[in-house]
Amino acid sequence: MKTKTLKFLTEIPRELDKDNIDSAIKKHKSLLEDIPLLVEGSNILDLFAILKRYQMISGPYIGVSLFEAANRIMTDLVILFGIKKILSGEIPNLEIFSKFIVELGNENDNPHDIVSYSSGKTLIGEAFNVAPSFFNVKKNKSYKKLLKSDQNPDFLILLCNSDSHDMVKEVGGVTIIKVDIEF
Repeated sequence: MKTKTLKFLTEIPRELDKDNIDSAIKKHKSLLEDIPLLVEGSNILDLFAILKRYQMISGPYIGVSLFEAANRIMTDLVILFGIKKILSGEIPNLEIFSKFIVELGNENDNPHDIVSYSSGKTLIGEAFNVAPSFFNVKKNKSYKKLLKSDQNPDFLILLCNSDSHDMVKEVGGVTIIKVDIEF
């Protein structure tokens, strides 16, 4: 019997818990298998144009540029592996949260990338995957969005790729969680 291959990002659950987080990560990674690994241009400007303008025909983000797909995919993975890190109990004070509602890609159905409720407490979070040179810009933008939230949160988190910075773990009440992505 042939196994069904995941072909759409919509097949990944947006409500994550310890029972489905590993499966969600596996499903997301399976979407990446058909993306070509070789990208060539006739010169450097041609290559840049391909990266910025060529529309993906496979993977989770069909119809967007390779550059944009890479940004979305890497942020999705920060969210998925960050939630796994929280669910495994690696982040003190967040053990009470066992179910997370997340947005992947450029979804905009919720006020934040990550939301969780437990025991009358609310957690909200933002996530990104960024080069160290752009970390402070993304951090400040996400930080402001969290502080302006009308959800009256008890916990504020930022998930980001572990190689993006060497900062402290908390800034102004926002817990910064460095996430390693397993390839």
